[in-house]
Amino acid sequence: MQRRLLPLVSESRRLRIARRLVPLGSRREASTAPDPATARRENLDRTLDTLTSAGVDWFRIPVSSLTNTGVAVDERDRARAIAALSGGNARFERVVPGRVLRVSWPGAGNPAYGCEIEFWRREGETLAGPRSNPVADVIAADEPEIVVAEPVFGPFGSPGSPRRYRTREVFTMVSPDRVAFPIDAVYTWVDGSDPAWRARKLRALRENGWVAGTNEQAANDSRFHSRDELRYSLRSLHAYAPWIRHVYLVTDGQIPAWLDTTRRDLTVVTHREIFGGTGRLPTFNSQAIESRLHRIPDLSEHFLYLNDDVFLGRPVAPELFFTPGGLTRFFPSGALVSSAPRTAADAPADSAGKNNRQLIQSAFGRVLTRKMKHTPHPSRRSVLAEIEQRFAGEVEATAAHQFRHPDDIALLSSLQQYYAYLTGRAAPGQISYLYTDLADPATPFHLARLLHRRHLDAFCLNDTASGPDEMAEQAAMLAEFLPAYLPAPSRWESPPRSTPSPRTPVSALRPVEAR
Repeated sequence: MQRRLLPLVSESRRLRIARRLVPLGSRREASTAPDPATARRENLDRTLDTLTSAGVDWFRIPVSSLTNTGVAVDERDRARAIAALSGGNARFERVVPGRVLRVSWPGAGNPAYGCEIEFWRREGETLAGPRSNPVADVIAADEPEIVVAEPVFGPFGSPGSPRRYRTREVFTMVSPDRVAFPIDAVYTWVDGSDPAWRARKLRALRENGWVAGTNEQAANDSRFHSRDELRYSLRSLHAYAPWIRHVYLVTDGQIPAWLDTTRRDLTVVTHREIFGGTGRLPTFNSQAIESRLHRIPDLSEHFLYLNDDVFLGRPVAPELFFTPGGLTRFFPSGALVSSAPRTAADAPADSAGKNNRQLIQSAFGRVLTRKMKHTPHPSRRSVLAEIEQRFAGEVEATAAHQFRHPDDIALLSSLQQYYAYLTGRAAPGQISYLYTDLADPATPFHLARLLHRRHLDAFCLNDTASGPDEMAEQAAMLAEFLPAYLPAPSRWESPPRSTPSPRTPVSALRPVEAR
């Protein structure tokens, strides 16, 4: 009913009224619960410490769930184990009555991230589990015991955990359906409120008179406005993809004030480092920057490319984005690339889609019709480098445009997906996802449902073209929603007292190690 009434309200007031109708939790106290990977580890470690103190023997086992852990206990020790855990104030959930218990602890966050205790029984010379698991549910009773680190049991371990765990040797084998290669993440970011950056942009606009004859989205201010989205996108990466090895942040010499640049798993990369003697700097063209990202020093072969308005929404596995054999997955949108001829009035994303279509058709005789969803983009350095060589003229021209140009290609967000697919290095994937424009009055309703259900793998909160009044209303909406959805700081945030001064130039910081 409320959403049906919004069209009766003047367009300039719709978003504000929609926000009043759907509160997003700005008055809630920030949650102190740990992130999923930390909660998972705390539930596991407290369970094992309790069992060990009670003299109950155990060994770790793999489980099918991404966010749970598994421990095997002799079924003859069931009563002692339950008594010890009950005395420690543990919470129980019967997963398989009498055979599997999920254990969680007060203060360790969501019980869904609990440790699952399986009661195994001895049958002659074997040990048999009560349910299947990814490796083996029946093992030799004399299977050698071994002590291993957390990553052996899956990708969702808490980063940097030093603890090692007893298991049986058979459970250290990596199954063929599991990604076992390193994956990095790459972000591009700009602070459009920086006076020095704005001065550079104005000079570049004066030198590129052609911009005035193109779509307003080629250089509109809303594209460069920072509402602290990067902080929360990194929080989502920390909370829901702890398997990311290293983060690279690509900027025009700018650094967010809250970023901890001393971390060994974070590197700030300037445009100058990846453009080298190519293109034209300074650049205000996201498509030009994307055409150089595969040149980041030490970047892994497989990586995720994220805009700062893209967020993970729940725990995800690397297999969502890559196949175990190394193929990238891509996520076609229901939106189509227009078949109309390209014009200077086209939005930059539309003209780039048409240019991509022309390249794919000329190279493979296929006609791409669908856009890609605004998700994290799984990428491979070798594929991007090959595209740069094969379509050298188009890539070089894109890199040379200081603002988004009708001749640009979209290398990371569309072209690489189709090129990799048609050369046998990508496969279509499925992702639970939401895209919404911040100016859309329906957005508060989408965000309220997302905050309540937390049911999506990823979501994008995009801003295509907004005026100053709309931007202020959107900023207020995000200031309510993002801290409520992602309250816990990521490992890449500085402690409050050690925050560097705003917009610290990259050159003024001591070098950051790549590893």
